[in-house]
Amino acid sequence: MTPVSSHSPHGQSSLRTVQVLGGGNAGSSAHVRSLSSGLVARGVRVTVCAPLEADHLYDFQGAGAEHAHVPRSSDPASVAALRAACADADLVHAHGLHASFRSVLALSGRRTPLVVTWHDRAHAEGARAHLVRLLERRVVRNASVVLGTTSALVERARRTGARDARLAAVALPRPRRAAAERDDPDRLTAKARAELGATGRPLLIAVGALERHRGYDVLLDAARAWRALDPAPLVVIAGEGPLRAALQQRIEEEALPVRLLGRRDDVTDLLAAADIALLPSRWEARSVLAQEALHARVPLVATGAGGVPELVGDAAELVPYGDAHALAAAVVRLLGDPARRDLLRERGVRQAATWPTEDETVAQVLSVYDELTQPQPMI
Repeated sequence: MTPVSSHSPHGQSSLRTVQVLGGGNAGSSAHVRSLSSGLVARGVRVTVCAPLEADHLYDFQGAGAEHAHVPRSSDPASVAALRAACADADLVHAHGLHASFRSVLALSGRRTPLVVTWHDRAHAEGARAHLVRLLERRVVRNASVVLGTTSALVERARRTGARDARLAAVALPRPRRAAAERDDPDRLTAKARAELGATGRPLLIAVGALERHRGYDVLLDAARAWRALDPAPLVVIAGEGPLRAALQQRIEEEALPVRLLGRRDDVTDLLAAADIALLPSRWEARSVLAQEALHARVPLVATGAGGVPELVGDAAELVPYGDAHALAAAVVRLLGDPARRDLLRERGVRQAATWPTEDETVAQVLSVYDELTQPQPMI
């Protein structure tokens, strides 16, 4: 493991880092929790700046980090709170566009190195898309290093003006399952399916905020074709968002076999109970659902957009974005082909084994921190 070069007299690193989250989506929050745990174990002092609800959900303090409450970016007090939290930091590491932009503002006038990780692309249309591009340009030109979770994000950072952009090693922490679930997973799966109303019928699952870029309108179009199957699969969507009312109206008017579950904290259990996972998004980076599906040996049907092909390789059925017919047909084929489902499960296990481990993720980040904080030799 690569050590950091700044040490205390007792052999522990004296490096103090600040990790900055915005609202914190599932992928970036889980990454910061895992990263904090690994850094603390190696003697690095870590402060996580995030809203209180993020600390309650991800328990950064339980990982050994300090937590500093910094309101969401819409709160005018957030930059002042962040500036105070970064006062004696050796290095600041921000995750996501809005957290990164606030970090740039908070570090204005200081020479503290800033590392930025882009976990995903900001989704915006119209005038807001122009604003997003301006924010991206401001961030990457002020960052010491930009880490992108996919090759496309690294290339985007370089085109936007980053002086140093690299592919990030980002591990998805494996879920810690309860003892009862480890001892009798079949009983818990049957229970979950019964509670959802999927006993005796296939269960399909999608996970993510109910927003336009997630492609749920296409998923509902595809669900019309599945009504004719006997038994008809049940589609469940775990997530909340601004499109809920419109989606629910379509489900009721068209009598679609779809249930909106709202925000859930048992997605791992729901996924384990599913026959197929669905990812109909217009663009994804390192999709949390895709990673969890492959780890859980659940066949995945996804759009071949963004970083998904790079992430899953040949371990999923990939369809074009926006093509409801292709999505519906892929699901029908999989439901009727147990051998193909088994093949995807085995490929998924092999593909997941190629992804970075949590230790490798921490090692790469420590190497970057070391570059940016150790004294430069005199020439």
